[in-house]
Amino acid sequence: MRFEFATATRILFGPGTLKEIGPSLAELGQRALVVTGANPARAEPLRRLLWDNGLAEWTWSINGEPKIEEVVAGARFVRANTIDLVIGFGGGSAIDAGKAIAALADNDGDVFDYLEVIGRGQPLTHRPLPFIAIPTTAGTGAEVTRNAVLASPEHRVKVSLRSPLMLPKLAVVDPELALGLPAALTASTGMDALTQLIEPFVSCRANPLTDGLCREGIVRAARSLRRACSHPDDLAAREDMAAASLFSGLALANAGLGVVHGFAAPIGGMFPAPHGAVCAALLPHAMEVNLRALRERQRNSAVLQRFTEIAHLLTTNPGATADDGVSWLRQLCADLKIPALGTYGISPNDVAALCDKAAQASSMKGNPLALTPDELREILNGSR
Repeated sequence: MRFEFATATRILFGPGTLKEIGPSLAELGQRALVVTGANPARAEPLRRLLWDNGLAEWTWSINGEPKIEEVVAGARFVRANTIDLVIGFGGGSAIDAGKAIAALADNDGDVFDYLEVIGRGQPLTHRPLPFIAIPTTAGTGAEVTRNAVLASPEHRVKVSLRSPLMLPKLAVVDPELALGLPAALTASTGMDALTQLIEPFVSCRANPLTDGLCREGIVRAARSLRRACSHPDDLAAREDMAAASLFSGLALANAGLGVVHGFAAPIGGMFPAPHGAVCAALLPHAMEVNLRALRERQRNSAVLQRFTEIAHLLTTNPGATADDGVSWLRQLCADLKIPALGTYGISPNDVAALCDKAAQASSMKGNPLALTPDELREILNGSR
C-alpha cells in the first residue's frame, strides 16, 4: 500500500467559526486582499473582522468563473499594493481565483509558464502568499485542493494552475454562511460535491484514507441534499452538506476524479454551463456506462463491489444493487430539476470535439477503466 495525502495546513469547521479567526488573520498578514464573487457585500462580516484586528483590506470581485486575465490582473494589483495575505470568500470560483492570485503574485514569469494543457506546466518557483479559503457554498471543496481552475475564452477551455504549494494555510468551513442560498445553487453545488465523493471512491487511485472520507460524505449528502434545497435555513442540512463538500475536496485532491469531470472541464470551457449542474447531468449516465464497461471487460474488478456499496450508502438499503444506485441518482436529478446539457446549447455537432477533449483531460486518468470513444459519446448523448 502506498499513497500520499496533502491538504490545507489547518481546517476549522463548524457553525460560527468565521467569528473565531480574528487572531489567525493577524498571524498570517497585515494587508489583505479579499477575493469575492459577484456580490462583494456578502463578505462584509469578514471585512469587519479584518478591520477589528488591525488589517488593511482591499476587495477584488470575480463575476463568474475566473478567467486567466482576471487573476493576472489581481496578482498585479497585489504586488502594486504590497499585499501580504489573500483570502478567498465565496464559492469555488472566488476561492480558485484567490488561490491563483496568491500564487502568481509571488512567482515571476508569464502565467502560461505554469498553466496545464495550454501552457508549459512548469512548477511554481516560489511559495505563494499566505492564502485563506472561506467557502460560502457547499460543493467544490476548493478550500482543500491544490489547484485553481481558470477559464481561457480564447482557447474555449478551462485549465488548472496546480501546485502542492497552493494548498491554503487556513480553510474555514462555516455552514452558517450557506444559510438561505437558493435551491438551484444548492442543488448544483451539492451535486458537484456528491460527484466528487463518488468518483474518488471508484478511482484507480483510491486509498483507505480517502475511502473513509467518501463513505462518510456520501451518507451526509444523500440524506441532506434534498432537505437543504427545500429548507434553505435548515442548519443541520447545511452542516451535512458543508462536511460532504469538504470531504469531497479532500478526496479528489488525493485520489483523483473520473469521466464526469473529464467532460466537465471542456464543457465549461466551451459553453456557459455551471460546473455543478454539468456534473449532475452527467453522473447517472457515467455510472451506468462505467458499470457496463467493467462487467464486459473487467468482470472480476473489485470496483464493481464499490459501485454496489455506493448504492447501499445512497439508498440506505443493504440489499440495493449497483443499478439501484444509478436509478436513485436519476431520481435525485429529477427531484432537483437538474437541466439536461442541451439547455446550455450543446448540440450533436459538438459531441465529437467534446469527447476528444474529455479523453485528454487530466481527470480522466482516475476513471476506473479506459472508456472507448463510443462509450464517451453514449455518456454525453445521454446527458443532453
